[in-house]
Amino acid sequence: MRDVPGTVSCIDGNTFVVSDSSGDIEASSAAPVGLFAADTRYLSRWVLTVDGERMTALSVDDSQYFEVAFFLVPGGRMDYVEADVSAIRRRRIGADLVEVVTVFNYGESDLDLSVRLEVDADFADIFEIKFDVGTKVGERYAHAAPDELRLGYRRGTFQREIVLTASEPATFTPEHLHFPIRLAAGSSWTVEIRAEMRALRPDGVDLRSGPRALRPDASTLPDSARAWVSAAPTLDTDSPVLRQVYERSLVDLAALRFAPLSLGGATVPAAGLPWFMTLFGRDSLLTCLQTLPFTPSLAPTTLRILASLQGARTDDVLEEDPGRILHELRYGESAAFEEQPHSPYYGTVDATPLFLVLLDEYERWSGDAALVCELEQEARAALDWLDHHADLTGTGYVSYERRNRSTGLDNQCWKDSWDSISYADGRLPGFPRATCETQGYAYDAKIRTARLARTFWGDPALAERLEGEAAELYDRFNRDFWLADRGYYALALDGDGTPVDSLSSNIGHLLWSGIVPPERAGRVAEHLMSPALFSGWGVRTLAEGQRRYNPLGYHTGTVWPFDNSFIAWGLRRYGLTDEAGRIAEGIIQAAGYFEGRLPEAFGGFDRRTTRYPVRYPTAGSPQAWSSGASLLLIRTMLGLEPHEDHLATTPALPPAFERITLLDIPGRWGRLDAFARHRPDRAES
Repeated sequence: MRDVPGTVSCIDGNTFVVSDSSGDIEASSAAPVGLFAADTRYLSRWVLTVDGERMTALSVDDSQYFEVAFFLVPGGRMDYVEADVSAIRRRRIGADLVEVVTVFNYGESDLDLSVRLEVDADFADIFEIKFDVGTKVGERYAHAAPDELRLGYRRGTFQREIVLTASEPATFTPEHLHFPIRLAAGSSWTVEIRAEMRALRPDGVDLRSGPRALRPDASTLPDSARAWVSAAPTLDTDSPVLRQVYERSLVDLAALRFAPLSLGGATVPAAGLPWFMTLFGRDSLLTCLQTLPFTPSLAPTTLRILASLQGARTDDVLEEDPGRILHELRYGESAAFEEQPHSPYYGTVDATPLFLVLLDEYERWSGDAALVCELEQEARAALDWLDHHADLTGTGYVSYERRNRSTGLDNQCWKDSWDSISYADGRLPGFPRATCETQGYAYDAKIRTARLARTFWGDPALAERLEGEAAELYDRFNRDFWLADRGYYALALDGDGTPVDSLSSNIGHLLWSGIVPPERAGRVAEHLMSPALFSGWGVRTLAEGQRRYNPLGYHTGTVWPFDNSFIAWGLRRYGLTDEAGRIAEGIIQAAGYFEGRLPEAFGGFDRRTTRYPVRYPTAGSPQAWSSGASLLLIRTMLGLEPHEDHLATTPALPPAFERITLLDIPGRWGRLDAFARHRPDRAES
């Protein structure tokens, strides 16, 4: 997991550790390096020395997401001389961090060695690190006992602790664990060090309490992850990179599953390492949509948890409304003291319609009518939010303007950075803003929920009303957002209804929502595949020629794999198979340069210029919806669509993939297989 050069990561749900290449942690206030759980850094220093000398890794085995092994020698790699002393550092992450250090003496003489592990815990909140906030408000404390070291932080009722213990005799001080050892020639010495993280309530109950046993050494994957991968369809293809990215994506999705504290232990996908290791409404819903044909168990738990946290009141700090689906759920200090409005925060405009879209799409795949009935009231509340809370301009469009003026998000669409929504000349539009793709989501949500109302809720009147509202939105949208002189849809409408005329990837989302008339789909596709938007690896978030375009701008020119997967899905919906195939081909080939793991985003430089995809400096990786991107692209190439109790497949493979077989695709039909082979003039199933 060395996606940031020089770092190595272990991950298990929203618990993760990031170190340097020798296993040491020396964290700064502004770098996401350390041991983290539930938005708090529990270890900010973790440095191993032998006789006062730092260790250097000759090799690192990080082939499994939950463990890593460092093979170490004293001194630097450049001045290495044949050493009698070496070490192996084996690290595993789960509910706790467990590190096993073995020191070897291959010399001819017995040795007296001083093995020391320097430790510290700054208990930095993830937002303090992200925004480089240096000073802690609360009190840190340390208690060293003969058999343990307890480091803690307390601010009012907010308390976090880490307890360090060792399997061998040690001297514990507030700064280190010290092991003086006598090592005979040709022998070795081993110690297991456990770091147990605690999130304490005022009554002393640990919110993180639960099974803390180590995973069995004989396992190459945790039992749950191995079962997860085994339950997914089997992919057989002649493309090594497609096999690699498929397998990597499944394992990363397994690694990113976590159980939100106090929510009953059900697992949902965390958005991504390092900044987003928590529940995000939009990210989780889109990830579930991407992965339905492969890992459908994510969807019902995600829907239930989001329903349980659905807005129930009006709160301007949290930007909560009745029926609104949350944006983000946080557990750190800044959320607890409302320095960041994330406990939970509702400032997203698209999670609510996407909740309805996923509920329908999941039933179409699974036949789980019981869940549709179980969540009827939550679905009706989501519809009510769309009709009565989301229309800030009285024009019938879903729009946003932050109510929390101090810490709320300016942009509450998926491109939520401050400068992501702009005119072609670079000006920022006024508020409220109504982005184009959100209107597509709302249209799709009403069409889909009409089906649920008619088929499962026994409410044909609601179904007819929703279909009528969707038809009105369709006509209004295609009148107000279409830029006839340019042949594409506006990125958004300004607060006064003026079209925001930037050319962006957002128009691709309109295709998968179905709000584009068939006669306009070809023109939209031409823009998506033009040199201004298509880099050769994928569609850029913002087109070349727009004033704010930057190939390394977060939402202003980079390529996002998740974005491209939905664009390709939309192109297939309109029968634009060649264009969808070009996107699938580019994104999957780009994954090969990232060892099979698609990052959150990569540079939008033209493929002919760089010949390889350029890393975006702070891209999250692994990222749930990037892991899901390859799965949705496979679905798109195979043309998989559920039809009642049947699975239809209409494959169209691009030239890079001669053959794809997907076995045991789960759904309401049981398990079925899909086969595809590329032909220059046609595709066969």
